[in-house]
Amino acid sequence: MHEMGIVLNMIETVEQIAAENHAEKIGSLVLQIGELSTAIPAYMKECFDMAKEQTILADAELIIEIIPGNGVCQDCGKVYNVVKSNAKCPRCGSRIWECVSGRELLIKEIGVYET
Repeated sequence: MHEMGIVLNMIETVEQIAAENHAEKIGSLVLQIGELSTAIPAYMKECFDMAKEQTILADAELIIEIIPGNGVCQDCGKVYNVVKSNAKCPRCGSRIWECVSGRELLIKEIGVYET
């Protein structure tokens, strides 16, 4: 489960950003995870709940937004969701595609408690 390493790194990053901005407590953290990324959202939440204890994120809620796994067909140019179509272009049937979105793993927003 590589999600724990990702979460620990993410918490460290958030703590650095909080320190730079004189924030003492984080209330929420919004992550964007692509459908094609290797991070599994349920595991990310589970790891976050374990790793946040004893940090400024101890009371923070993790909110995960899923970014669609879209690709562009290299034969006909159609952009489509490769997850929903099982990587087969719905227009021409080709399985040759290039990723447009869905591999991201981003910290979108850090919600700070006012003190």
